[in-house]
Amino acid sequence: MNGHGEEELVFEIGVVVPKRAAIKGDEHYDAVDLLVDEFKKTGLVVEIVPGLAEEFIKLAAPLETLKKAAAKLQLKKPTHIGLDLPFEWDQSEAFVRQNDGSLFSWCERHRCYQCLLRGIENKSKSAMVLKFDGKEFFWEPWESLLQRLESEGIVKLVFPLHDEIKRKQLLRSWALKWWGFTKQPIDDVYLYFGTKIAMYFAFLEMYTRWLFFPAALSILLQLVDFGSLQFLVLPLFFVIVISWAVFFFQFWKRKNFALLTRWKISYTIGTGPGFKILGMEWAPQKHPIELSNKLESVNIKEKRVYQRDEWYGRIMRFRNDAIIILSIICLQLPLELAYAHLYEIIVSGVMKFGLTAIYVLVIQFFTKIGGKISVNLIKDEKIENTEYRADSLIYKVFGLYFMQTYIGVFYHALLHRNIKTLRQVLIQRLIVSEVFDNVLENSLPYLKYSYKKHKAVRNKKKCEKGPWKGKIQFASRVEKEYLKPGYSASIGDELEDGLFDDFLELALQFGLIMMFACAFPLAFAFTAVNNVMEIRTDALKLLAMLKRPVPRAAATIGAWLNIFQFLIVLSICTNCALLVCFYDAEGNWKIEPGLAAILVIEHVLLLIKFGFSRLVPEEPAWVRANRLKNVTHAQDVYSKQLLRSISENGKKIE
Repeated sequence: MNGHGEEELVFEIGVVVPKRAAIKGDEHYDAVDLLVDEFKKTGLVVEIVPGLAEEFIKLAAPLETLKKAAAKLQLKKPTHIGLDLPFEWDQSEAFVRQNDGSLFSWCERHRCYQCLLRGIENKSKSAMVLKFDGKEFFWEPWESLLQRLESEGIVKLVFPLHDEIKRKQLLRSWALKWWGFTKQPIDDVYLYFGTKIAMYFAFLEMYTRWLFFPAALSILLQLVDFGSLQFLVLPLFFVIVISWAVFFFQFWKRKNFALLTRWKISYTIGTGPGFKILGMEWAPQKHPIELSNKLESVNIKEKRVYQRDEWYGRIMRFRNDAIIILSIICLQLPLELAYAHLYEIIVSGVMKFGLTAIYVLVIQFFTKIGGKISVNLIKDEKIENTEYRADSLIYKVFGLYFMQTYIGVFYHALLHRNIKTLRQVLIQRLIVSEVFDNVLENSLPYLKYSYKKHKAVRNKKKCEKGPWKGKIQFASRVEKEYLKPGYSASIGDELEDGLFDDFLELALQFGLIMMFACAFPLAFAFTAVNNVMEIRTDALKLLAMLKRPVPRAAATIGAWLNIFQFLIVLSICTNCALLVCFYDAEGNWKIEPGLAAILVIEHVLLLIKFGFSRLVPEEPAWVRANRLKNVTHAQDVYSKQLLRSISENGKKIE
């Protein structure tokens, strides 16, 4: 925003095309020139930047152009009366603005850009002949120009561009600002990256801040000798940690609602990211009369179609989940148990290292195969909602990683009952693995960028005739951004973005410290330190090492919340088993007072998990009051409009 309250013009989209050796004087249209002309006709501001091997078309959209695109998309936005209504470009003052004063969020702007770019079609009755470097092809009537050029390999990539001013501000106030430990400018992150990435960092911030309590408690247990009361320390720590986890997630749900309200995002009613009734999105702001009228228009035959599709999708999901679970039990479980057993009996450290290297290669290959099979399976589930489809895939792939990460630890803890080896494995995974993962996570993007940069310079030298003298440098920032890797999941492009890897790391870490809390309480302290570093390294990765991610809408952290809740329940069982191992070293499994107390603790903690979650309301009172106020305001508006229409009709009758 500038001083006059108008949105500044910023180049936010880059289009990559090859360098041309165009021949002038041809009656056919040059494809890239036509594309640039069409961009200008839609109201976009265009700047062409030459590179070493490609040309870059930078695009910016004035506010009026974005308004028209939003109106064409029927983009629903919150209004000052509390309703979400389709955007009207000439009624923009009625719609609520973002916290920074802009009319559209980054996610909404990106959707408008996609509408403008993909909406360029051949509106003539006949095909147009286009050319590019001597190659000719046809642009058919009502065909998207951008899609046609992508299929011909002329448009190589369309990607979001970093806003240099905001990027540098976030570097100073976020990635490079260590004072405050967990403090982050979450609102600025939301405005720059969109809802989904902002939700991840808000969750990471709260999770890390809450970790300080069990971390301090674990350090206290490590330093203080409790004497005769030492046998009570681990059970008490176990109870406190489970209670801490239950309350943390209840308060996270409250913060989730608060963030959605603060960012003016409408959330839907239901257990998941979306809730559909007969194919219609049910939102808190939907008026009852409107919903009733729409339901009456659905006849019996259409209801049967919806019901058949619903149950068919559920049966397919059940079948696919069964396939994944059986493949994990029959294929991955024997492999994991074999590795854990061989690691236990091998004495030589060199052989253990070699065994681990072979295991890592095999399991990575197996996990990728499992991910691709999961992607093919969910195609039969008829999931219309993108978030539901992503969640279904996350559950299936997480099962593979869960078995890969924990089965060896379970073996040492419960089957072999070797507590010393168990602690060594936990220390190794928490310290070595997390440090290695952080280094690898941030060094790989830089290495990929350096390789692409070196390759581009080498190809440039080959194309030049004669000996090359001097140093080739990249003159434009847009070319540097193009060479940077994208924010994607390591398992494959099927998962929508790199948040899968980041959430997976947190979930596996949470499971490790929770399920084996009694064996290694100090793990909470290591995790708290690691997560403080994780906030900065993830921020630096997004701002400096990767392309700007495509913004994605989200109302929650999705399937990961259910995964964390599952890990809490599982940790109750595993820690009770660990306490049995501690206090029943002889393995007699007698129901003595100590073991009976452990069983009582298990039942009490399950009661805490499922009972105390009702103690803390998920929706804060001020959020509920704000929502009810909006609904009341909307009903008043409807009532006034209804009275006005009745009065006007009465006058016409008279």
